[in-house]
Amino acid sequence: MRNQVQLITYADRLGGDLPGLSALLRERFEGVFGGVHVLPFFTPYDGADAGFDPEDHTAVDPRLGSWQDVRALGDGLDTVVDVIVNHVSAGSAQVRDVVSRGSASPWAGMFLTLASVFPDGATEQELATIYRPRPGLPFTPMTWGGERRLVWTTFTPQQVDLDVSSREAREYLVGILDTLAAAEVSMIRLDAVGYAVKTPGTTCFMTPETFAVIDELTLLARERGLEVLVEVHSYYQRQVEIGRAVDRVYDFALPPLVLHAAYTGDHGALLHWMGIRPTNAVTVLDTHDGIGIVDVGPDQTAPDRPGLLDPAQLDAVVEGIHAATGGASRRATGWAASNLDVYQVNSTFYDALARDDHRYLAARALQLFTPGIPQVYYVGALAGHNDLDLLESTGVGRDINRHHYTVEEVEAALERPVVRALCALARFRNTLDVFDGRCEVTPVPDGGIAISWQDGDRQASVVVDLASGRTELTWSDGAGRSGRTTDLLVDPPVA
Repeated sequence: MRNQVQLITYADRLGGDLPGLSALLRERFEGVFGGVHVLPFFTPYDGADAGFDPEDHTAVDPRLGSWQDVRALGDGLDTVVDVIVNHVSAGSAQVRDVVSRGSASPWAGMFLTLASVFPDGATEQELATIYRPRPGLPFTPMTWGGERRLVWTTFTPQQVDLDVSSREAREYLVGILDTLAAAEVSMIRLDAVGYAVKTPGTTCFMTPETFAVIDELTLLARERGLEVLVEVHSYYQRQVEIGRAVDRVYDFALPPLVLHAAYTGDHGALLHWMGIRPTNAVTVLDTHDGIGIVDVGPDQTAPDRPGLLDPAQLDAVVEGIHAATGGASRRATGWAASNLDVYQVNSTFYDALARDDHRYLAARALQLFTPGIPQVYYVGALAGHNDLDLLESTGVGRDINRHHYTVEEVEAALERPVVRALCALARFRNTLDVFDGRCEVTPVPDGGIAISWQDGDRQASVVVDLASGRTELTWSDGAGRSGRTTDLLVDPPVA
């Protein structure tokens, strides 16, 4: 996997389908992205959870294209595709067969129920210990073969949890890996894997048994030439631990720490994280989900373990986002919206910085200089605003940051100075061959943070004050060419 900026996007919301996305990346974003993470395009891509509830995880939704289109997208670009480990759609053929035939179905052992995890019954304490990112217990009453069962549904009743220890579920997951390897995908993202193993008497989240499954899936993927990115929103020390075991882990702590520094001018927590974070990370400021809060807070399963931010600082970040967005994010977050994700705040990152172009570019410069592979969400790539009309029409909080772009809207966005500057910054990051060298992160005496890279005679450094947006970027390619800019908006770097 090349160390270049990647795009995160839905095929239908940017380009309309897979061929349209491929054409857009090559014609309008030439040199900006070296890879693309295409969010679920399986059948159906527009289910109850925007494709994260596939009925057939091995089929491309024909409305978006084919596996040949996926291969074509990977011609010259690294491709990242999701493997949804924890669950399948309640509308899948396997679940429907179990609903019809119950224990007589060949798929009966593929799914989890309360009784399959707690065969002798569960105590109140055991049930209360289970960690879930939504309120309530993770069970949905269903009729299987005429018998009422409590089926394990961690996220929604439309997403039925797999028993990843079963032969049926393992064959199902291996089949997905084989399909993606045949499509010449570069890297897979293990989605929701932190919830995939249910062990009685534990939180059923990121337990030792979970790590064992991550290890096993990583081995299976590597055997097929697939790199592995693990997606887990959790306590920051777990991210460090996961990073030691896999190819890549998300740096989900970065977005809230950047906002904390931008709102307060205090870069201390961010500097502390830069000294301990895994360097084999995929860095993000925005994704298809909200801005994670759990990633910098105290351990949800052991609240006496402090986070990167204390509770007062964490509350201030949340309220800061709500203030910057004029209250729009409050309407889209937590119990105010049907997604009920209480560990994230829903907003575009551009709006979370009050649409301040200089602070936005300072944050992106810091992201692109932070060790790891940077990924930029499609709405963020176009410095998009919160989509209140979509939120109003669907009632789904995360849709505020999932706008459907028309061709005309993309063309208009690409003419905005902030978007042109971000594209130039990404091209610079992709072109200057220094970001696999030695990195040093230091505080700035008058406030801010400095990140410097050195590889032989090549060097690049950026100094940012996230509160003011003040940024200074200098570079040298070791062959006589160098540059300096103090205003990314009007004078972006060109290597």
